[in-house]
Amino acid sequence: MHLAARVHVMRDFAHDTLSEHRRINVDGTLALARQAAAAGVPRFVFISSVKVNGESTEAGCYFRPDDAPAPQDPYGISKMEAEIGLRQIAAETGMDVVIIRPPLVYGPGVKANFAALMRAVQRGWPLPLGAVHNQRSLVALGNLVDFIITCTTHSGAANQTFLISDGHDLSTTDLVRGMAQAAGVPSRLLSVPMPLLRLSGRLLGMADAIDRLCGNLQVDDSKGRTLLGWVPPLSVEEGLRRVVNTRVGQNAQPI
Repeated sequence: MHLAARVHVMRDFAHDTLSEHRRINVDGTLALARQAAAAGVPRFVFISSVKVNGESTEAGCYFRPDDAPAPQDPYGISKMEAEIGLRQIAAETGMDVVIIRPPLVYGPGVKANFAALMRAVQRGWPLPLGAVHNQRSLVALGNLVDFIITCTTHSGAANQTFLISDGHDLSTTDLVRGMAQAAGVPSRLLSVPMPLLRLSGRLLGMADAIDRLCGNLQVDDSKGRTLLGWVPPLSVEEGLRRVVNTRVGQNAQPI
């Protein structure tokens, strides 16, 4: 089960960002896979990223495992290239390869924007997100782990690519309310019109962050449910409760 990677970095100061991602995420992954095949490992489970599919979806549309790849940043490109190399190794050696592309992973120790949003909710800060009616797929860490374990042994997973989620997409508004409920605090949401919110983001140099908060990113996870009979063991409510019951911002990294 291979999860190690040079992750998506918002402020990357590497001289050649794509080369650095390729060095770890492509060359390192393929070297490990070749060694695994040579050692007789029967199956290699690779944690890729939904960024191989792209950055966002149109309203009511879903990313699917067989979509044409459309990565838009060095991290997504490197994950796509690793997938291509792994499929070639599988064909050459007979080792099974399973590819899993999660969206944002949240759980104990989550960092980055999810942690910042959670802290703001816990501190009772008013948030201008009450009019954001987008839809985003997320996956709780416990659900991702359960799916990975399923893919290590299920015969139907061999040489397949899966998208995974909690199966309950949320708007950013719903996410904030869910965080507040899990934390036992009131949600303080201000209904700021979307155009004004996006304009404020551009003026404050936070356009990318606002786009992620306001945009859609939905995945079709039906392949895993149908082919493997997999059902997420954790609800969104339980996943958020587990985040709240740990100190936000330590240990884990989102994928």
